[in-house]
Amino acid sequence: MMAISQEKLIEASAQPFSRLSDRQTLVELQQVEKIYPGGTVAVQDANLHIKEGEFVSFVGPSGCGKSTIFRLIAGLSEPSGGSLQVMGGTPEAARKSSQLSFVFQDATLMPWCSVIDNVTLPLQLRGVPKKTQREEAHRVLELVGLQDYHKSLPRQLSGGMKMRVSIARSLIAHPGLLLMDEPFGALDEITRQTLQHELLAIWQKNPKMTVLFVTHNVFEAVFLSTRIAVMTPRPGKIAQQIDVPVPFPREEGFRTTSAFSEIVTRVNEALKH
Repeated sequence: MMAISQEKLIEASAQPFSRLSDRQTLVELQQVEKIYPGGTVAVQDANLHIKEGEFVSFVGPSGCGKSTIFRLIAGLSEPSGGSLQVMGGTPEAARKSSQLSFVFQDATLMPWCSVIDNVTLPLQLRGVPKKTQREEAHRVLELVGLQDYHKSLPRQLSGGMKMRVSIARSLIAHPGLLLMDEPFGALDEITRQTLQHELLAIWQKNPKMTVLFVTHNVFEAVFLSTRIAVMTPRPGKIAQQIDVPVPFPREEGFRTTSAFSEIVTRVNEALKH
């Protein structure tokens, strides 16, 4: 374990993972594998336990199975072997219970609908009364700073604003598990860092919400996460898990600390090996 400087991160700031103590296991992968019909082994012997309230990022080379693992957890694909449980049951059951939400790299908004109608879609599909839909939509739009754009159409929004709408839509049903597959990958660096801060603020306001986050950006993973899962080239395995024992909230200055640099170096070394 690499020594962490900055005065031992202020002694881990009185337990930065205190929100995780005595929490239940929310996602459990045991020797999970995924083999596609053509014979491609996308994921092999994946083992991972994720507790309620964690923020876990997945990093690894392109094609290593990060998105495949997410699709398995979300119940959008079935494993070829091993055991996978989400919220104590099957991924399909978790998805149908509305306790699981997914944010893709593309905001996937309906271009003909207003922001508020895009955000309320999950509640519309569940038959929730319109009054409740609107109340919940205004709640999550305020969380992402778009309360004044509820009547706008997607074409009137910037890329970062569209992603905020997508995040708001994922939050409207109060999910216990939020899966984010490279949501900031197509954004410029300034917008990306702004959304990183906003995402952490939302996560901290929901202490039981678990976030799983795919990224190719090691700096982003270190800034956001409580833990980082480093994956090998295909067939994808979880080669190493690296804790980020730094307290929240994380200010912008954290990116310039020796602690940040040390953890980034450790993740990069794990990727190389």
